[in-house]
Amino acid sequence: MRIATTIFLTDRTITPVRLARELEQRGFAGLYLPEHTHIPVSRESPYPAGDELPDEYGRTLDPFVALGQAAAVTERLALGTGITLIAQHDPIDLAKQAATLDHLSGGRFTLGIGYGWNVEEAADHGVEWSTRRALGSERLALMRALWSDEPTAYEGEFASVRASHAYPKPVQRPRGPVIGPRTLIGGAAGPKLFARIAREADGWLPIGGRGLSESVPKLRAAWEEAGRDPEQLHVVPYAVQPSPGKLAHFAELGIEEVVAQLPPAGEAEVLRALDAYAAFL
Repeated sequence: MRIATTIFLTDRTITPVRLARELEQRGFAGLYLPEHTHIPVSRESPYPAGDELPDEYGRTLDPFVALGQAAAVTERLALGTGITLIAQHDPIDLAKQAATLDHLSGGRFTLGIGYGWNVEEAADHGVEWSTRRALGSERLALMRALWSDEPTAYEGEFASVRASHAYPKPVQRPRGPVIGPRTLIGGAAGPKLFARIAREADGWLPIGGRGLSESVPKLRAAWEEAGRDPEQLHVVPYAVQPSPGKLAHFAELGIEEVVAQLPPAGEAEVLRALDAYAAFL
């Protein structure tokens, strides 16, 4: 099983360059980074995990800039977002960023996308909360038009682009309905999410990995009903606190990659966590 990591990198934590080098040297599979552009002070949205929102949410580095640094100092380390808040981005700009990172890293990029929980943050980006999932789907479709080998137009309710020259192209080649970098969608288990994954993505990025015994077979059924190759479905439990029993359970479900949570801390504390996780490599 591949063990990747995720961390809230901030202006106070270990740097992307230092972390990426340590991960590759120690044999970890990848680095996934979360995203929040800002956290409005007058917050009404409850933090999904309960209690107070941790300080690092308002201090996160831009994931694409940080992953660009990580790509420059590694050769094998997979790089991903976990997650990109796709509705909050201009899709033409995001298509360029993702394709550039995939190109410069030699095809090592995974675009993890999601729809968010912070209503106020999304509103500042002009996102109407009730339509954010439909908006995200259209923006992903527009990006794939730009990633296509031939100039391709896209016209939707929320987004459109003329047939255009848009380079670089992602290194990763089309598979099924998916064009561009490996794409994983985050979110809570349910038939709507699973249908969207089967239509638009390479797999699922479930936070924590609870309840997968029930949800993974349902996702596989939706995947096969959509005519997708069963061997190409990726389920990647995200922000996991690993243990031997948990990893063995994931392996029984056919899961081949897990993303372990690192503390949003300085170099010494993060390296101690890597030392502890090394037992699972």
